[in-house]
Amino acid sequence: MSSSAEIRVLTTPQELFASAAEEVVRLANQAVAERGRFTIALAGGSTPKSLYNLLATNARTTLPWDRTYFFWGDERHVPPADPDSNYRMADEAMLSKVPVPPGNVFRVPAENPDAAVAAKEYESTLRKFFQLEPGQLPRFDLILLGMGPDGHTASLFPGTAGLQEKSRLVIANWVEKLKTHRLTFTLPVLNAARSVAFLVSGTDKAPVVRAVLEETVPGEQHPAKLVQPTDGKLIWFLDRAAASGLSLQK
Repeated sequence: MSSSAEIRVLTTPQELFASAAEEVVRLANQAVAERGRFTIALAGGSTPKSLYNLLATNARTTLPWDRTYFFWGDERHVPPADPDSNYRMADEAMLSKVPVPPGNVFRVPAENPDAAVAAKEYESTLRKFFQLEPGQLPRFDLILLGMGPDGHTASLFPGTAGLQEKSRLVIANWVEKLKTHRLTFTLPVLNAARSVAFLVSGTDKAPVVRAVLEETVPGEQHPAKLVQPTDGKLIWFLDRAAASGLSLQK
């Protein structure tokens, strides 16, 4: 996988956020110039939150907010005001602070008590927005992803049924160890993007970063390994702590 991925190792978390923010702004302006709009799927977690804070502060005038359309690659099965909501986090960190039209924000309807119905509703949203024909996949300009210490990304956890999904765009993935459903894009959607960017920080992630990028472990064991865009760019933004187990760092 590392042969097809661009690996950017930054010294500190702050430098990681700054480098990622520059890439977001670059891709956004390029997409608007070429196609008139920029479509981005956001990630949850502490590292993306720091990126959103930075974009809200430093990219108010450089990012084309009125032409940017926000989606979520995964969401907790909670209402939008819940403290665990990925939407709430992104809204508080960035969206509420920047001039983005409300109609450009497409959150997951995770307040629906039936997670499977919520997933179907969000898939319908994607199909309508991207004007998809049957069998087509949405092509996001950028999908942001994090990675857990177990190698999960979006809400595709090791050993879960969602890893095998090939036809649906959004699913309610049952995560046994958490005893809950998580709403998530499927691998075909992740791998159809023009650009995918992983944001990974911290020494606790170093072993799984090495496993995903350099070891021959099964993808089902570390789902982030299965994210390999078919016709797009894959970038790993790592701080030195997260990259400390890689051979390139030796």
